[in-house]
Amino acid sequence: MSLTVEARVGKKYAIYLPRVIVKALGIREGEKVLLRVSGGVLVLEVLKDPIQLALSGTKFASINPSQIEAISLEEQAKYFEDSS
Repeated sequence: MSLTVEARVGKKYAIYLPRVIVKALGIREGEKVLLRVSGGVLVLEVLKDPIQLALSGTKFASINPSQIEAISLEEQAKYFEDSS
């Protein structure tokens, strides 16, 4: 996707994102963004909430409670071996 929109820098250097940009990126009020300067260009990257991604994202694996318990016991055993 390619989209170019002109915006103005306001008081205290505030930049308000045009609605078309907000909709194109799916940004919601309160979300975090990452600002990066690269070669004289400002890059804005939306940082999605990991919990929201887990709830709404595509699922690619599954695990059941007994598998979780087995992994937990393995990790605990490693911890006790390392501290001895």
